[in-house]
Amino acid sequence: MNRFSKKRTPSSISGLILPLAGFLLLLFLFYMGIRQVSIQTENQELDSLTQAIHRNIIHCYAVEGQYPPSLEYMEEHFGLTYDPDRYYIDYQPFGANIMPSVTIIPLKGDGS
Repeated sequence: MNRFSKKRTPSSISGLILPLAGFLLLLFLFYMGIRQVSIQTENQELDSLTQAIHRNIIHCYAVEGQYPPSLEYMEEHFGLTYDPDRYYIDYQPFGANIMPSVTIIPLKGDGS
């Protein structure tokens, strides 16, 4: 045994700080990754709903010669489906031969 070298024993608190900080950093990065994927998914769902509504409006005009009078009409006759708890759709028809105005607003009911 070398009597000039000091044996260092890490204290229990300082020995836990680095692993705990590393674990918290990994946990934070994992959370941010999941959050980013969730945001991208919500954006894609909104784009898909927007395209589906415009597709149904144009399809109705091509088949019937007039734009749909209401959102409920598209749901009944053209199979439009969406979750009203997640999206508010403002559908404003102006006339049979003028394209209606559509505004889709995502609702934040899940606390995010």
